[in-house]
Amino acid sequence: MSSENNKIETIRHSLSHIMAAAVKKLYPDVKLGIGPAIENGFYYDFDGLKISDDDLPRIEEEMRQIIRQNIAFAKSEISQSEAEKIFADQPYKLELINELCEGLTLTDSVRVRPSQAKVISIYKSGNFTDLCIGPHIKSTEEISPGAFKLSKIAGAYWRGDEKRPMLTRVYGLAFETEKELADHLKMIEEAEKRDHRKIGAKLDLFSFHEQAPGMPFFHPRGAIVYHELEKFWRQAQEEFDYQYVHCPSMLDVSIWKQSGHWDHYKEDMFFIKAAKDEKEFALRPMDCPGAILVYNNSPKSYRDLPLRYAEPGLITRKEKSGQLGGLFRVQQFKQDDAHIFMAEDQIESEIKSVIKLVDKIYKPFGLEYKAFLSTRPDDYMGDIKLWDKAEKELTKILKEVYGDNYGLKEKDGAFYGPKIDYQLKDCLGRTWQCATIQLDFQMPLKFDCQFIDNEGKPRTPVMIHRTIMGSFERFMGILIEHYAGAFPLWLSPVQAIILPIGQDHQKYGQEVLDMLKKNNIRATLNLDNETIGKKIREAEMQKIPYLLVVGDKEVQAKSVAVRERGAGDKGAMAIDELIDIIKKEVADKN
Repeated sequence: MSSENNKIETIRHSLSHIMAAAVKKLYPDVKLGIGPAIENGFYYDFDGLKISDDDLPRIEEEMRQIIRQNIAFAKSEISQSEAEKIFADQPYKLELINELCEGLTLTDSVRVRPSQAKVISIYKSGNFTDLCIGPHIKSTEEISPGAFKLSKIAGAYWRGDEKRPMLTRVYGLAFETEKELADHLKMIEEAEKRDHRKIGAKLDLFSFHEQAPGMPFFHPRGAIVYHELEKFWRQAQEEFDYQYVHCPSMLDVSIWKQSGHWDHYKEDMFFIKAAKDEKEFALRPMDCPGAILVYNNSPKSYRDLPLRYAEPGLITRKEKSGQLGGLFRVQQFKQDDAHIFMAEDQIESEIKSVIKLVDKIYKPFGLEYKAFLSTRPDDYMGDIKLWDKAEKELTKILKEVYGDNYGLKEKDGAFYGPKIDYQLKDCLGRTWQCATIQLDFQMPLKFDCQFIDNEGKPRTPVMIHRTIMGSFERFMGILIEHYAGAFPLWLSPVQAIILPIGQDHQKYGQEVLDMLKKNNIRATLNLDNETIGKKIREAEMQKIPYLLVVGDKEVQAKSVAVRERGAGDKGAMAIDELIDIIKKEVADKN
């Protein structure tokens, strides 16, 4: 991490302590949880804090008064008994102290290290003391009083456990300068305008219903966008020599135990028990076991490899209700998945091929993206030597393709293998995790996958698990916000709308509509008895790319008056000419 990132993270972490001090002064009876720095800011959890958003300015002002006093942050290391005296009235801190001194692993956000058992690190700032290992700023003069803002209140279970008490979490934004904060607040304001849930409702794309929580219902127009994305994806797979498989969405639990998902992913899965024979099944949280069963169904030779199985599989994963969020976090989705079975000497060429496919799929959307190496997590499966081998192979490929222009996500790999992850950047500068290329030596061993090599000997293949859009649902949500609902022509649910000026022009409008539809252009005809001005405004609000006005002149000339989204009035145009323009733009995917 760069020194600049270290500096702002330290400021944000220090602000979480200052906020806790301010809240404790204003609400003396609160019980303190934890308060880490996070992306763009910080938070702190409190028990017994009953406040609303209207109370945040008061807490902010108290924080600024603390900052103006130029209070120093002082670190001390004390014994367990001393710490228990200091935090005698703070049950959550006592719990952390007890776990620390027993040498148990705590979350990073607690900011204490189990290796320091029986030595407790605390920080004192003015009259406030907190359990923490730091680091912190030297004094509050390092913080610009106008460069932070408390942003929202939320509920959060203690230690993320829904069986534990629900605490009040207060979030704040923080930057080094007031300008950075102002820029970020403008970005948030723009992001709220682009909220895919609001745009999705406005454009009649999708909805959610309590009968299927976290599972989107796509309306006719939304289904068009969804299917166009899937069609584009399928065409790209065929160009790269993938074959399609289609596997059941429900499999016996035994296969999930064999794959390792039972041990590493069980809490995120849905299970079904058959009423008659008590046999237990699970809805698939991932597609890989199905692809493996297809591979193992018949003997394989080295001549068959690499085998590339693509499957836009239906995935179901259990999420807490508070974590669901529009199309970004759902419980059921279609993942643009693929699994590649190959010999070890094919790893480099296959991964480089997937990287080219990533480029092909992302390019039409105008999204920037960056690759990251995600390494072995603590909760991993299999032989560590194979993990090291896989990480070394991915590092070599990343350096060859990107030089030093890739990032590192330590301990963020899948439980069965390290991976290359891609983060997309949208027009607001926000980043989204989408594509992943996972190199897996472990699961083929678990399922005894084999092929016969050129010497007639049985060998174990290596697997690549890969997805590029991530899921069609989430990718669609990203695109809605990236384009603010104004999809490129090839994705637009309605590509053109015919707007007759009066009732006398409706018959000709129908002729134009028929010609467009005959050429596979998604078009509609507005027959409402409204002024042409209102029809144009409504069509523009629906983000339709081409508005085709027809009146007396157009009827006589067999033309249309074209208004193009973002370009304005394009003048009169022959229908055949317009059709050629639209078809070329769709084909080019510009």
